[in-house]
Amino acid sequence: MGRRIHFVVDPQGWCCMGLIIFVWLYNTIFIPKVILFPHYEEGHISLVAILCYYFCSLFCIASLLRASVADPGKLPENPKIPITEREYWELCNKCNMMRPKRSHHCSRCGHCVRRMDHHCPWINNCVGEDNHWLFLQLCFYTQILSSYTLILDFCHYYYFFPLKKENWDVFVFRHELALLRISAFMGLIILGGISGLFYTQLMGIFTDTTSIEKMSNCCEDISRPRKPWQQTFSEVFGTHWKILWFIPFRQRQPLRVPYHFANHV
Repeated sequence: MGRRIHFVVDPQGWCCMGLIIFVWLYNTIFIPKVILFPHYEEGHISLVAILCYYFCSLFCIASLLRASVADPGKLPENPKIPITEREYWELCNKCNMMRPKRSHHCSRCGHCVRRMDHHCPWINNCVGEDNHWLFLQLCFYTQILSSYTLILDFCHYYYFFPLKKENWDVFVFRHELALLRISAFMGLIILGGISGLFYTQLMGIFTDTTSIEKMSNCCEDISRPRKPWQQTFSEVFGTHWKILWFIPFRQRQPLRVPYHFANHV
């Protein structure tokens, strides 16, 4: 289920995702070259600071790529409906296919997605039952990487010892101020936007409610929590082991929870 490749043909989504990858490449290339490596060579910082930066960068791009190509929970053309759960399935009025309740039809992708939260152009994919955990990891590691970058930009000018600047002929040192200002600007924009998104996603998991369900407001008691937060997070990440919630290099094994366990939408 989590191993199928899902590729959405959407030029707008390609542009949005390309912009995110550009920002990631920009900071992954220039921040170490302008700040980390020079200060490490002059003994101002330890190797741990460099390793932590690349660690955050690796987890950020891994969660982005996996969330963009992972199957969000696309329903097959002829789904096998368990006898005990037939009353909790319904007919989609757009594609005329049977789907479990809490599913939604994505007009951009052209099919129904189990427990769809929303369609995200920044990953060019839907966020649904099978890739929601990767989207949460993407938001989490993007916040960490952006915050780390902003801290390095600040410390480079106001905390670290000045560099000897023996390589003034190198492009990155001749245009250092402009490069770091661009980095700080992008970091502030992304950190502000992703923090708000991450907060809404966490609140949705705490209340066991998707973004579409919040907007539709089709059930008055849908915002009331029904399960412990550990249970709702375990269902999203597919494991009760909390340490695995932070690792994007694994396969999600969905917990066998009936669709009607939470609520009927």
